Amino acid sequence: MKRITAVTSVLALAAVLFAGVIQTRACPFCVATTQTFTEEIASMDAVVFAKLVKLPPPIKPGTQLAEGEEIPRAKFEVTTIVKGKGLVKPTQMIEAIYFGEASVGTTFLVMAVDPPKLMWSTPLEISKTTQAYILKLDSLPKDPAVRLEFFQKYLENEDEELARDSYDEFAKSPYDAVKALKPKMDHAQLIDWIRDPDIPASRRRLYLTMLGVCGSDKDLPMLEELLSSSDRKKKAGLDALIGCYLTLKGPDGLKLIEDLFIRNKKSEYADTYAAVMALRFHGTESDIIPRERILVSMRYMLERPQLADLVIPDLARWEDWTQVDRMVKLFKDADEETSWVRVPVINYLRQCPLPKAKDQIKVLEKIDPAAVKRANTFFPFGPTNSGRGDTKTPKSSSLEKPGGTTFVSAPVEEAAGSDQQPEQTLVGETSSIGTVEDTAIAPASEAKMSPVIQQALHPVAAKDPSVGAPEEANLWYALGVPLLAGIGLLLVQWRIMSGSGS
Repeated sequence: MKRITAVTSVLALAAVLFAGVIQTRACPFCVATTQTFTEEIASMDAVVFAKLVKLPPPIKPGTQLAEGEEIPRAKFEVTTIVKGKGLVKPTQMIEAIYFGEASVGTTFLVMAVDPPKLMWSTPLEISKTTQAYILKLDSLPKDPAVRLEFFQKYLENEDEELARDSYDEFAKSPYDAVKALKPKMDHAQLIDWIRDPDIPASRRRLYLTMLGVCGSDKDLPMLEELLSSSDRKKKAGLDALIGCYLTLKGPDGLKLIEDLFIRNKKSEYADTYAAVMALRFHGTESDIIPRERILVSMRYMLERPQLADLVIPDLARWEDWTQVDRMVKLFKDADEETSWVRVPVINYLRQCPLPKAKDQIKVLEKIDPAAVKRANTFFPFGPTNSGRGDTKTPKSSSLEKPGGTTFVSAPVEEAAGSDQQPEQTLVGETSSIGTVEDTAIAPASEAKMSPVIQQALHPVAAKDPSVGAPEEANLWYALGVPLLAGIGLLLVQWRIMSGSGS
């Protein structure tokens, strides 16, 4: 049983990693909170509005149901059929598990699967505004930009269900669709929301992304004020705040970001990480700042060994092979507090086409053979040859490009009003900023994990969105590394259980 559980755990991990790989190019800096109404309805066989007719009898605390006895259900009468007209009839009575205390006559959204004997979900109480909203979803055009024009009207709606759903629609839409909405954006409203400290950080990221599309240099003083603030609420959604600022300011804005978050060794981890994510966005999805200039900022992170692993994968992905000597020094100087930097260093050297990089791997293997072995075990694939050039390759590299291998790290959602560093979390990352949707383990607390788990799960190789090759071209490569990591974990678990005689 334990071995089955181990297999299940690894397969679940692989599924999560794979889901992150295939969900790409969504709105940058935005992470959806849940399924949208559109997605939920599409996955159901029947969807109705129904009014509560009769509450179930109350269950006394401590009551245990007899074997085979079902939980009492509430009764509802169908008033509107949203989907499944061949499966449900108007005024039909249905039963569903409901533990609330709504008044009889209250309207609910109820969904079902598995006809002909439909299994009804837990009802969701909805307002008349939400009912009207849901009824319009099926008639919306397929064009993402036109759809966003509809959902924009419900951002920060007083009905929280609509505010959440409209945000999630933006979060899952292509960045190009968000940019296409520019003529329809309400600039003044976006400014009000960005200044509002009570707006959740996730939604604030969206509004900052939108401001980067429709804003101007007149917005820069406000953004600089927020960037320099010591109030964490004002800096909530910092990755998007930096991304917006650089979009409007251009290359000249990098000095402020470097001084505040990159070169500043007193900068908190979450803030520095946010800055790296913003730089990654501009290096992959924008041509506002030359990549050569972004690489200058990235290299400053090598002066902070404890955080250098945040940018080493980007230097390799963008084929900046000018840092071989500094990588070797990072490896040799690593101590207990920076030991995790060694595997990313080896991966950088393995991707580097310079002969001296391969020679240095042999030298470093004598210092820490375990680190080299972990890199070879969990990241065995060499550079992939996509057959396509990268127009943003730094001029400092005069060698033929070996391919489009990438490594990514996941974004950290900082808690507004908190001064604590974020805990390590398994999250999705949009490839637009290298933020969801290539999945990885954020390295915030990797020092707390065993070296095997650290290096098995950070970083995960994925397709380089800047190359522009079809998703299918590197699908196996993107999936292979997370699966290999999962198999490695499975083998570790199997060895442990075998040793204990299970």
